[in-house]
Amino acid sequence: MTKINLLDWRAERRARRLEQFRNIMVLACIVAVGTVALGYFAMNSAISQQQARNDYLKQQIVEIDQKIKEIEDLERTKQNLLARMRVIEELQSSRSATVHFFDELVNLIPDGITLSSIKQTGETVTIVGVAESNGRISSYIKSFEGSPWFAEPKLVVIRTSARNNQREGSFTLQVKNLTKAKKKTEEPAAAAPGVKP
Repeated sequence: MTKINLLDWRAERRARRLEQFRNIMVLACIVAVGTVALGYFAMNSAISQQQARNDYLKQQIVEIDQKIKEIEDLERTKQNLLARMRVIEELQSSRSATVHFFDELVNLIPDGITLSSIKQTGETVTIVGVAESNGRISSYIKSFEGSPWFAEPKLVVIRTSARNNQREGSFTLQVKNLTKAKKKTEEPAAAAPGVKP
């Protein structure tokens, strides 16, 4: 028996094409959604990696800041220790200067003079004493002029009085102490023993 198709072939073709178009549109939507999702996940991954790098850098910066602070503290401690060492060295070297000072002071006192006080302010030494006569004070001043440890003697005050039928002169004398200056000139020579002049 013969089958005859009485349907419109154009309508069937149109329905088939419409079905193909719908399938293509669904497939395109699926591909588009997949592409957007893939891009979204890739961006999130890149952002999280960059965030991890930023966190690592922040942690490293904090550690470096702590190390810098420790280095600054060590520098401060070093400067304090160096300052203490300089003070100790000055005290060590001034011990001999003090001995020279008092030894020379005792050696310069002539007979007939008694010292009542000695005071040093900077390089200036103020000596207060009593002498049997003005001539002894004069010889005392001359002995300072010949000393390598003292310079510029200057008589500030002299008072003459009579006690037990004897004349006495109380005096105040200022002189420059050269022990510190001598110590400074001796230090460079001691610091470079191998250097020949």
